[in-house]
Amino acid sequence: MTARILVVDDLLANVRLLEAKLTAEYFDVSTAMNGVDALETIQRTNPDIVLLDVMMPGMDGIEVCHRIKSNPATQHIPVIMVTALDQPEDRVRGLEAGADDFLTKPVNDLALFCRVKSLVRLKMLTDELRLRASENDKKLDMPVVGEFTESLTDCNILVVDDHGTLFERISSGTSNLHRLTKITDPQQAIFAATETQYDLAIVDLDMQTFDGLRLCSQLRSLERTRQIPILVIVDPDDSRKMLRALEMGVNDYLTRPIDQQELAARINTQLRRWRYTQKLRSHVSQTMELAVTDPLTGLFNRRHMETQISILVDNASNRGKSLSVLALDVDFFKSVNDTHGHDAGDAVLKELALRFKQNIRNVDLPCRVGGEEFMIILPETHQKIATKIAERLRRAVCSKPFVVPNQNKGLEITISIGLAALDGTNDTQEQLFKRADQALYDAKTQGRNKVIAYAA
Repeated sequence: MTARILVVDDLLANVRLLEAKLTAEYFDVSTAMNGVDALETIQRTNPDIVLLDVMMPGMDGIEVCHRIKSNPATQHIPVIMVTALDQPEDRVRGLEAGADDFLTKPVNDLALFCRVKSLVRLKMLTDELRLRASENDKKLDMPVVGEFTESLTDCNILVVDDHGTLFERISSGTSNLHRLTKITDPQQAIFAATETQYDLAIVDLDMQTFDGLRLCSQLRSLERTRQIPILVIVDPDDSRKMLRALEMGVNDYLTRPIDQQELAARINTQLRRWRYTQKLRSHVSQTMELAVTDPLTGLFNRRHMETQISILVDNASNRGKSLSVLALDVDFFKSVNDTHGHDAGDAVLKELALRFKQNIRNVDLPCRVGGEEFMIILPETHQKIATKIAERLRRAVCSKPFVVPNQNKGLEITISIGLAALDGTNDTQEQLFKRADQALYDAKTQGRNKVIAYAA
């Protein structure tokens, strides 16, 4: 794993020492000797991580961190504060300014590399999600997803502690803000984490009845729990456990004795990062869905249909399989909008889509290609079977009135359907659609509420 790292310190010896250590691990290192230069270097080089000294003349590290996190262009860059001060209040100040982590001088090499690699992994994940969200937003002309601004209260936090004192300590400072779940049996904690959506897991690594590291490993290995942030509580003299925890992907640690302010600050840091990552994932998922579906009916859109039909036609032609297409149109739909309003028309289209889905197979592709125009692709379906499916759809539409807003009586709706089947290995999707459209035209001219299969 490699990354671009900016080292900021006003002492040249400290800069050179960290630069040598990180370069030896094949990181790409740049340096700055004061806060102003650091902010300029960040704008120019866009590093993946900033190692930032707290005590600097002029603009100190706390102010630099605050400016990094206040700038929309740089707020996603993880900041590790490096300080000679080992007082909880100093760490709290840094965390409140937006720092992602802390290292105390003299810097332990293993702690340094574990912290850096852990944050690099998170940065890569966030960067990938942000890139996907940005690309989808541009395609769909949607607003870019912003920073996480929602309240960080009322979160689900799992506390795993087999003797109870840790939970009491955490509860005294956070129970009014979040929903805490105490579990003393680590195996039950695994079951609970897979069944309930937690925003954070806090694990005591010094449990008497179970290896806390093994619990963290199990949480990281299961599909349902591998993304949950984990904060571990560890004895200050047990650096081995702390380093092993960081190596396996634990997000943060806190040493005893627990300072309430630092605990609250570290919990908020993990919750903010987790909620923002969740927001990005949700946004990416929504935009991906919007890219292939019609927002009103939930059916596939024309873009997706055109992509899929070319694949299906090629597969059917190469394998000698059948393929049929239905072109569907709502009869006299304009009169529905003109007489009852567009809300009624939208209600009809939504209900129509629902009836389509209820009367086709999972492998079929129902698509909305225009206002009241639809196409349904039927893979591996001969014309005879396709005709039965089309008739079932027609009856499903005309057999029951459509309930629409502000109307005491349901609307009688019918559809006309044109059907065409793939004709030999030289047939194309354009010819297939053209024949289906011709059959649909014939169905309308012959009285509507009909199914017509194309005949040469």
